[in-house]
Amino acid sequence: MESPIQEYLESLLADVQRLRGGEPYRVHPLGREPNPEDFGICLATVDGRVYSVGVADQEFSIQSISKPFSYGLALADYGFDAVDEKVDVEPSGDPFNQISLAPVTGRPPNAMVNAGALAVASMIRGGGGKSAVRRIVDTYSRFAGRDLSSSRSVFDVEIRHSDRNHALAYLLSSVEVIENDPSRALENYLRQCSVQVTCRDLAMMAATLANGGTQPVSGEQVFEIDVVERVLSVMMTSGMYDDAGAWVSSVGMPAKSGVGGGTLAVLPGQAGLAVFSPPLDGHGNSVRGLETCRRVSKDMEMHFVRAARSGRSAVKDTMEISRFPSRVRRTEEEAEVLERYGDRARIIEVTGDLFFAGTESLVRAVSELEDAVVFVVLDLRQVYDAGRLARQMITGLQRQLAAAGRELVLVTGEEAPALIVHTDAGPDGHAAPVPVFQGLGEAVEHCEDALLERYGAPISVTERVPVTESPALDLLEEADRERLAALMEHRFHEDGDVIRRVGQRFGGVHFIVSGQINTIATNPLGERVRLNTLGAGMTFGELALGTADRQETTEKAVGEVEIMVLTPEAIEVLEQDDPALALQLWRALTRDAYSLVDRYLREAAVRLTY
Repeated sequence: MESPIQEYLESLLADVQRLRGGEPYRVHPLGREPNPEDFGICLATVDGRVYSVGVADQEFSIQSISKPFSYGLALADYGFDAVDEKVDVEPSGDPFNQISLAPVTGRPPNAMVNAGALAVASMIRGGGGKSAVRRIVDTYSRFAGRDLSSSRSVFDVEIRHSDRNHALAYLLSSVEVIENDPSRALENYLRQCSVQVTCRDLAMMAATLANGGTQPVSGEQVFEIDVVERVLSVMMTSGMYDDAGAWVSSVGMPAKSGVGGGTLAVLPGQAGLAVFSPPLDGHGNSVRGLETCRRVSKDMEMHFVRAARSGRSAVKDTMEISRFPSRVRRTEEEAEVLERYGDRARIIEVTGDLFFAGTESLVRAVSELEDAVVFVVLDLRQVYDAGRLARQMITGLQRQLAAAGRELVLVTGEEAPALIVHTDAGPDGHAAPVPVFQGLGEAVEHCEDALLERYGAPISVTERVPVTESPALDLLEEADRERLAALMEHRFHEDGDVIRRVGQRFGGVHFIVSGQINTIATNPLGERVRLNTLGAGMTFGELALGTADRQETTEKAVGEVEIMVLTPEAIEVLEQDDPALALQLWRALTRDAYSLVDRYLREAAVRLTY
């Protein structure tokens, strides 16, 4: 099933594609003119999942998006103090190529403008048999998770159009910010700008920064967290140059753009976003890249103020409903169907807040379920807050599931976020609303009933099972069953009648002929909870004989109930008049009771949480 996040990105691509304006960067090798219609969006999570639409795998020049990664390499090589002596960390408010240095020290304002990037490039040295450029490209490759390369043809054309950068390099040399050959510093800088990347590469590079410097797929720690912290801080204040203030306000993610048409944004702890679209605005930023980032930040609630609350927790567990059987004690036929088809219904347990990271992991868990799963139960009782994105994505999941003949079921508890409780089926109003339950038990019972209906064993609460046909007496001959029936009392109860109460002494063996009985117990918190529901053909009361002759649960009628009771007095008569039949009866009831106790032991812990 396609993820609603993928669906959203496809819709966003089509919408932003219509945006016009801007011009592609004019410096490029002959025959490699950028196509203004190229447009790709990639979103990579910190665990390596990549959502991509459009032109995601076409290579282009990384250009200024290289700056934060080289800055991080210099910090890792020399330490903060040494780098800070050459490059400040203050936002400049100036264009990327502005010739603006500190009056006394001559330091560039930050590493994101060209002057700062040239200073950083001059500091990176070769080592381990590798040149400085090779080390730079290798670092980028470790972030991207694949081998990257620098284009010689792009470098050649860049070097011919770099008079201003030449001037900056020599100016920095004159104030001893660049201490070695300024031409070599410029060459290293332009070679790093000429590295070829795809939109997917940039998303993974951003996700590595979001993941504290650990590459999500390879697991390699490329930068330590203190370096990542500094790099993202400078990106937040200076990555978008003289548009940085508006960017922080409207997007709220550390970001970097490049004249090659790329835009990279980082949501720390959660995801990396990359956009490729060549037309640039007056600041040198991609027109569609800016709009895409603004839309994604707003629609997916990725502004750092909102996202800081959400963390990375969401899907706690995914399991078949057979691990959480309902309270209803099923017939043998029904139990066989549920055993065979129980894997067609899954419970996804969710915890934490549902903002971007939590919602994405939830959506992914549902989207990746096998097509054979027809009922999806989202247990949201441990979700304490949720954003607009959660409702949009859950609604999208419901629509996709319904279109495929599948069903979404929600378990919300009493304090679930209202925006989730009110999720509906869609704008047409024709589909049934999403079933919402306060407890997991009711949701599982709903799914079991639906599975029984779907796979050939429809339940029937009005079914009547004469005591002579009770499964508990299967071991007995027909004549013996008739004799036992003759000893029983015929009783009727109205809805809500308490048939047996906790603490009562053994009151006989009760055979349900028709209707339903709720078994009610007290959980460890002192709350009364429904332990199970018994139907026609089932028995109760006999377990009191194994618990010091004391009733441990309350049995309450659901609707009209017909019961046949083998009273203690009738049992005493039977034991005196026909001990052989009495022995057969106890053998049959013992077998049935062992089966029931075994199931209670397996389910008790789950039941008491219902």
